[in-house]
Amino acid sequence: MPRQGIQTISEAQTTSKETYDFKNKRVSIMNKVMPILLFLCASVSVLTTIGIVVTLISETYQFFQKIPIFDFMFGTKWSPLIPPKSFGVLPLLSGTLMITLIACLVAIPLGLASAIYLSEYAPKRVRKIIKPILEVLAGVPTIVYGYFALSLVTPLIQSIFHSAGVFNALSAGIVVGIMIIPMVSSLSEDAMSSVPRSLRDGAYALGATRFEVALKIVVPAAFSGIVASAVLAFSRAIGETMIVTVAAGSTPNMTANPLDSIQTMTAYIVQVSLGDTPHGTVEYGSIFAVGMTLFLITFLLNILAQYIARKFREEY
Repeated sequence: MPRQGIQTISEAQTTSKETYDFKNKRVSIMNKVMPILLFLCASVSVLTTIGIVVTLISETYQFFQKIPIFDFMFGTKWSPLIPPKSFGVLPLLSGTLMITLIACLVAIPLGLASAIYLSEYAPKRVRKIIKPILEVLAGVPTIVYGYFALSLVTPLIQSIFHSAGVFNALSAGIVVGIMIIPMVSSLSEDAMSSVPRSLRDGAYALGATRFEVALKIVVPAAFSGIVASAVLAFSRAIGETMIVTVAAGSTPNMTANPLDSIQTMTAYIVQVSLGDTPHGTVEYGSIFAVGMTLFLITFLLNILAQYIARKFREEY
């Protein structure tokens, strides 16, 4: 072989080896750098959560240095801005729970019925149309829901119950329930769809109707997912802000009448966070005390949802 040909082959081999070494070096660098970048990305949520909790705890601690915790937790009058000032959180808590219970009474039956229809009755073509339409409700801004409650639902309620005010808990609760229907429906339908087809076929072979299969086979088998969706919807309703701010009013009444104006914990936080309250005052600290109460409630509900999902989970 001519010397020139040998030299060309040698240069080609050298170039190939350099390219190979460069690729190996680049892969080695990426293998070292990417875990670090992914760890930093994962740390953002953890650090954010830690920052939120630390801020809540520190500000709440300062608030309870001025206001006894017993008066805050068990007081029945909430008037932190108007003398004589009172910091009993029970009126806000009762208003929040009233809105949430009304919302769950609307969302859980309708959401579960929608999930049963989509899972057991609807053809595939219909399911592909209806499920995205339901999930679009979750993307509507909550302020739009608030004005929908104020301009449409409240007049309907007033036409039936003449004692209802412009701002009332029933209107806000119904619309919050409409807002969380997609959460109950989508999660419950996913849980029902994961039930093996063999269970349905076995029930049909024994002579069960489609409705009996849905209620006695599919729903019990998907019970953990259904309950988890209900608890998560409950948590979502507790934390709702704009609907209750617009439609429920700002009167912290400790009442059981859903036709009255009430105030929730989130609505109070919005009211005081408008910038009129000086930093460092007791009124300012009450925002964090109420926020901490709301945080603990939703935190415990999420733990409950995870516990129920693990305890009643069926594996096939």
